[in-house]
Amino acid sequence: MAQVRKITAHIPEELLRCAQGATGDGITATVRLGLEVLAAGDAYEPLLGMRGKFKLGREVDLDAWREGRTRSWPTPARSSLA
Repeated sequence: MAQVRKITAHIPEELLRCAQGATGDGITATVRLGLEVLAAGDAYEPLLGMRGKFKLGREVDLDAWREGRTRSWPTPARSSLA
């Protein structure tokens, strides 16, 4: 288990109430989730800077790729009661 650190934080009541309403959890879980989101955002920032700069090793035929994604919905079975 990761080492845990006990902290004291002064948080406006309305902010805490809204955050807990969004998470549906208690104070500790809500604060932990908020910190995890902040940490993930920092990790994500460099990836946003690379948007559109990654070159694939081969050309991709988007039309052919999209053809394989078409959906065909099954036709409903006819009722024998009709």
